[in-house]
Amino acid sequence: MSELNSAVVTALQPGAASVGRLVVIGLGLIGGSFAKGLRARGLCREVVGVDLDPESCRLAVELGVVDRCEGNLAVACRGADVIQLAVPILAMEKLLGELARLDLGNAVLTDVGSAKGNVVRAARRAFGGLPARFVPGHPIAGSEQSGVEAANGELFRRHKVILTPQEGTDPAAVALIDGLWRALEADVEHMQVEHHDQVLAATSHLPHLLAFGLVDSLAKRSENLEIFRYAAGGFRDFTRIAGSDPVMWHDIFLANREAVLHTLDLFRDDLDALRDAVDAGDGHQLLGVFTRARVAREHFSKILARRAYVDAMHSNDDLIFLANPGGTLSGRIRVPGDKSISHRSIMLGSLANGTTEVEGFLEGEDALATLQAFRDMGVVIEGPHHGRVTIHGVGLHGLKAPAGPLYMGNSGTSMRLLSGLLAGQPFDVTLTGDASLSKRPMNRVAKPLREMGAVIETGPEGRPPLSIKGGQRLTGMHYDMPMASAQVKSCLLLAGLYAAGETSVTEPAPTRDHTERMLRGFGYSVKTEGATASLSSGGALSATRIEVPADISSAAFFLVAGSIARDSELVLEHVGINPTRTGVIDILRLMGGDITLENQREVGGEPVADLRVRSASLKGIDIPEDLVPLAIDEFPVLFVAAACASGRTVLRGAEELRVKESDRIQVMADGLQTLGIQCEPTPDGIIIEGGQLGGGEVVSHGDHRIAMSFSVASLRASAPIRIHDCANVATSFPNFLALAAQVGIRVSEEGKS
Repeated sequence: MSELNSAVVTALQPGAASVGRLVVIGLGLIGGSFAKGLRARGLCREVVGVDLDPESCRLAVELGVVDRCEGNLAVACRGADVIQLAVPILAMEKLLGELARLDLGNAVLTDVGSAKGNVVRAARRAFGGLPARFVPGHPIAGSEQSGVEAANGELFRRHKVILTPQEGTDPAAVALIDGLWRALEADVEHMQVEHHDQVLAATSHLPHLLAFGLVDSLAKRSENLEIFRYAAGGFRDFTRIAGSDPVMWHDIFLANREAVLHTLDLFRDDLDALRDAVDAGDGHQLLGVFTRARVAREHFSKILARRAYVDAMHSNDDLIFLANPGGTLSGRIRVPGDKSISHRSIMLGSLANGTTEVEGFLEGEDALATLQAFRDMGVVIEGPHHGRVTIHGVGLHGLKAPAGPLYMGNSGTSMRLLSGLLAGQPFDVTLTGDASLSKRPMNRVAKPLREMGAVIETGPEGRPPLSIKGGQRLTGMHYDMPMASAQVKSCLLLAGLYAAGETSVTEPAPTRDHTERMLRGFGYSVKTEGATASLSSGGALSATRIEVPADISSAAFFLVAGSIARDSELVLEHVGINPTRTGVIDILRLMGGDITLENQREVGGEPVADLRVRSASLKGIDIPEDLVPLAIDEFPVLFVAAACASGRTVLRGAEELRVKESDRIQVMADGLQTLGIQCEPTPDGIIIEGGQLGGGEVVSHGDHRIAMSFSVASLRASAPIRIHDCANVATSFPNFLALAAQVGIRVSEEGKS
């Protein structure tokens, strides 16, 4: 055991000799690549190859895949530290039988077979029980080329390798094999054998079976030449894998027979349903399948990676914005659609009777997470395409149980509002999110929902995931909110759609009222008396058309930019000016900002206007507490305005800023201090002394609003600002950099002009 532990330590040190002798039996693409990669990294003192084909052995030595080859298995394995079995799956049983008759000493055995149940059963038969130092494995990597001449020491880089150790497997042996694969830069996961075989049957074995079958079926037809002559790219892409090694796949299908048959039967059921839809001319059923399938790959890859919903600007861990100082703003732009309204349009459109058309939908990560959640619950949604979404509503009681947890990405709005809507459904559901969302508090919605009769479990300290028990009888109630929150208010009103009697919410200060306005737009009666909003269950939502105005939270960055940049004038078109959202305009005007509203009008129940902003000499103020809830999301960039103002700015009553995507008070204070601004964070706010912004390195902590705020700060900086961890800007403002460049802000991804 101590020898193994020592090897594990060295396995993780590039350039160190982690194992004395590595023996690879089977010098094909996978075995050869494993040997070549470890040999090239100096992780083995000697690499010995074994293969029945003399030419493969000759090439393996000639190409530097192994140090030498042995024709005798016993000689090759003598003194081995690790023995990798890389032979075809049906040859494994014979090989294991031969190895069982040898004295293998302390060697660790591992393999690369894709049907782990078959390998484990063969090992038990050969050894009379599973050896403690046998670690079954399966690298999910390959190439259209085969044989030792195709061996590539980088083949496994960023590919998954699944290890399936058993209950009695030596932990040190597992750690050693895990370390060797990681040294090849593979993404290693551990999994139960049965689960592995079921997953691979669905994701690898079934597609190969279908490709082989489809090509064979078409090739047997009389018009086969015409079929292949006019085959488009899709056919070629789908059937490419039919060019794989027939003998290998023959072995795999026989070895993993039970799991393949189970997956094939499920697929046949779905295929029959699809055939019935075509036969019946059921376009709705077809559209549902096609729209879900189109986004499925992206959706599930994000769940597995626990990332925000769509790719941010890059997949690298630390996307850096480089913001160069100075700049004058001019022009007319339209920022993306309002995120709050985009969320609610999907939710209420899905619950409405009929088809809802949405224009101006924000195609950012958060709103897409909401859209995908309703697709997962059986709603057919077309788009988004250039901001247009078509929602085929299922009615208040038409949602279906999702196949698994609903993934909210980084969207707190999605999770909080959906928790209310789902509390009254007949099915159980779990809401999960990425690492950032999983740290945010959810008791503020879970507690009042429980008072209405909902059964909700949260993670530690009231954080996600949220598990909601279906089939509960909800009862309407009156709730006095302890703190102003549009998300809590909306959550309870949505739960009220399913609760017996009346549900009413009184807020201590005004918050955005998009939910109340949109419910009325869908024909549902909502009463508003002073600070109290109320509704009763029993109504219905009727489909409508929604035009989403530009998001004032996104416009806020340019309102501040236009105010602090020298000699600037900028027009922001079609911005929503809902009175519960205009705190940023009011605060900037109190600071001396020059902002005018032009072409005011109402679109879909929401007031909009074009906002003209000009350069102004800002002054510090005590921000009125009644404006705090009306600008809660805009404070990071307002802190930049305060840093550029003359005098002191004081914010109080904004403790909610500490539980956003980051602790926005502390993170902004840290960044401003780095840039030379005197500021003091307080428990519920901040004190900022206006001054001269310098340059330096700031960290956004994955918070999109922090990253964009410091980008704006560069307009008045004396030196460049490097902003770390900016990938999540795509969460709420996918084209921020493009619009910033268009109007004159000198910010871009580092390394790009």
